[in-house]
Amino acid sequence: MTTFSRASIPIILTALLVGLIGLGLTIGGTWLLSYGDTPYYLLCGLAMLASAVLLSRKKPAALWVYTAITLGSLLWAIAEAGLDFWSLLPRSDAIVIIGILLLMPFITRPLGASRRTIAPLGLSLLLSVLVVAFSATQDPHSFNGKLPTEIANATPGDATAMADTEWHDWGRTQFGNRFSPLKQINASNVNTLKIAWIMRTGDLKTKNDPGETTNEATPVMANGNLYLCSTHQKLFAVDAADGKTKWVFDPHLYVNPGFQHLTCRGVTYHATPANAVTIDGKPAPAECPRRVFLPTNDGRLFAINADDGSPCPSFGKNGELDLREEGMPFTTVGEWEGTSPPVVTDRLVIQSGAVTDNGSVHEPSGVTRAFDLYTGKLVWVFDPGNPDPNQMPGPDHKFVPNSPNSWITSSYDAALNQIYIPTGVQTPDQWGGNRDQYSERYASGILALNADTGKLVWFYQTVHHDLWDMDVPSQPSLVDIKQKDGTVIPALYAPAKTGNIFVLDRRTGKLIVSAPELPVPQGAAPGDHTSPTQPFSDLSLRPKALLTGADMWGGTMFDQLICRIAFHQLRYQGTFTPPSTQGTLVFPGNLGIFEWGGLAVDPQRQIAVADTLSLPFVSRLVPRGPNNPLWPQKEGAAGSGGESGLQHNYGAPYAVEISPFVDPVLAKVGLNMPCRNPPWGYMVGVDLSTNKVVWQHRNGTIQNSLYGSSVPLTLPPVKIGVPALAGPLITAGNVAFLTGSMDYYIRAYDVTTGQTLWQQALPAGGQSTPMTYSINGKQYVVSYVGGHGSFPTKLGDYLIAWTLPEAADSQKK
Repeated sequence: MTTFSRASIPIILTALLVGLIGLGLTIGGTWLLSYGDTPYYLLCGLAMLASAVLLSRKKPAALWVYTAITLGSLLWAIAEAGLDFWSLLPRSDAIVIIGILLLMPFITRPLGASRRTIAPLGLSLLLSVLVVAFSATQDPHSFNGKLPTEIANATPGDATAMADTEWHDWGRTQFGNRFSPLKQINASNVNTLKIAWIMRTGDLKTKNDPGETTNEATPVMANGNLYLCSTHQKLFAVDAADGKTKWVFDPHLYVNPGFQHLTCRGVTYHATPANAVTIDGKPAPAECPRRVFLPTNDGRLFAINADDGSPCPSFGKNGELDLREEGMPFTTVGEWEGTSPPVVTDRLVIQSGAVTDNGSVHEPSGVTRAFDLYTGKLVWVFDPGNPDPNQMPGPDHKFVPNSPNSWITSSYDAALNQIYIPTGVQTPDQWGGNRDQYSERYASGILALNADTGKLVWFYQTVHHDLWDMDVPSQPSLVDIKQKDGTVIPALYAPAKTGNIFVLDRRTGKLIVSAPELPVPQGAAPGDHTSPTQPFSDLSLRPKALLTGADMWGGTMFDQLICRIAFHQLRYQGTFTPPSTQGTLVFPGNLGIFEWGGLAVDPQRQIAVADTLSLPFVSRLVPRGPNNPLWPQKEGAAGSGGESGLQHNYGAPYAVEISPFVDPVLAKVGLNMPCRNPPWGYMVGVDLSTNKVVWQHRNGTIQNSLYGSSVPLTLPPVKIGVPALAGPLITAGNVAFLTGSMDYYIRAYDVTTGQTLWQQALPAGGQSTPMTYSINGKQYVVSYVGGHGSFPTKLGDYLIAWTLPEAADSQKK
């Protein structure tokens, strides 16, 4: 009796396990089927229950039933997911693990199972393992190709007085191409790169900082110095040869946890030319012959002497302008933030700024302002919400509250004397019932202005009545495209969050690549409306097919089932599905397909490289009620400290909850597992002469995917394709560099094919765009490795430079 009881225990426990799994799949599968999705989970659950009953009765037929489950699951998985490893794995892992358990002697012997009974199950499990293993050699989401290697335009239009060895602006030049003509480091020797030096700013997150504390800065380089802004907008001058700090300027930033951002993407360098004059025609001051412009998150703009770090005394008040004061309707610190560097012309510094998203209808204006380069005098304004956008502030006029803002750097064409400003939308982002014709007129598009006067040249809108925060998030890339007949078209490439790349003639704003208006889902929240159509560019990285239940994902079949049910509980009819109180699946999500990193363009070969994201988000409108008042219950209520979670939208009929679309069960225990199948990040190569995507490869591993979760483990570096935040650098050496992926690596890619040539682990997240320069005959690649508080990746304070070892350097070129 004792022997019988001991032998029965594994059978009973296994039967109980299989039965519980079957019960869960049956209940969940019935729920899923009620939405019209696959009957597989229900059928699998019923078969599991049958197998459990047979096990409990010690019937060998339990193995036959499980063989049918294994083979049926494999056929279903292939039919739904093809040979995509990361989609097959969660459809197979639990099935195979339970099947292996059933083959253990402590199960088969008490069952009295014969080899004829055991073999079919063993073979079906082996087949499943082999199919999944084979799928690991396939990648249906990537494709190979080769970008053209010949020089199509040897003299691109962004040629300036800058030496090839330097990098003066955020995108190197104000064409925003993130391209360097240097080629000492090239595709044949990049795999020998070594760290040349590491400089640490010592500027780290404090307890008084918001959740979205970031380190997104790209240094600029001139006269042998690197200029870098750190977390709290301290400005560092660093010797470009050895990384030693020369001087530091501290703006003594005011910050509190309610700030939506703590971000500095970079600064702008300017050297005073001979015979320079102010806007009033007076000789430019002799002070600060080389200056660096530094915007801050508490609403100031500084002009700093690039030689010694002292403020330029003739600019504003001892080198400082307070951009919250003159003409601003609301002046709360942190609601208007200079997160991106300004544009500089020969006479003006032109600054836009970020306005708090979804905080209140009482926000500062999104006005762009131009100041005298040397004195700080206000010269012109462009306030998108004003019937007369150029109306200057005065005793009887302030800028329009809450007008569309521009939070990313603009581009500038000196030959045309035009500045190109990417615009956002009036907040609240997900409800637009209170917007008038003027607040919509220049929202979510590209503004082209005369740089001397601020007068409108043209405007192109990329999203009509934007209810999804689908602004233009990237600095436009200006490229002179040489045609086969020898003519040159001055083009502008504007990557949008939707994945569309809008290609315009930058002289006129006319489309070069077609972007037809197509019907989109309707049915806005009460009091709001939707545009019947939206423009969809023929050059796009957006997903072509609608998401379905089959696209849902999880670590196991159970997580996938939960995500499929969650998917059907949301409103989703494709791109531009209106926000709702039910909850709307937003895909492309709030981070977009493109984010602020934009394109890296080789204007000579007329090609581009980009990193793209692919993560859905959920937005849910929250009607006003006792726990969601129209206005804060106390004056001076703190901001949200980030852009996810509950956003108050004070003064609007709805608050909004915004979050990535993740497994709702695992999220409750601090694990944010995406509900959409990977890859979630790609590198892509685009031929600008044909406007075609030539190659696409998933990028990055799961290694650091659990950082910031309740289980912060380092995982094996298995390639899956993870999001990256920041952009690539491209060089004439046929190499592109990226540091922004979630798995803490700098990678170098062959520009022609997109293949990874070299990678090295980073000590923290690298959410900044790298840059390159040359000094003393040596080329360096530099990245600020400091992480991102809400991405999330590990924070740090490292400025790292890589160069070739001496042996490789001697064999350069």
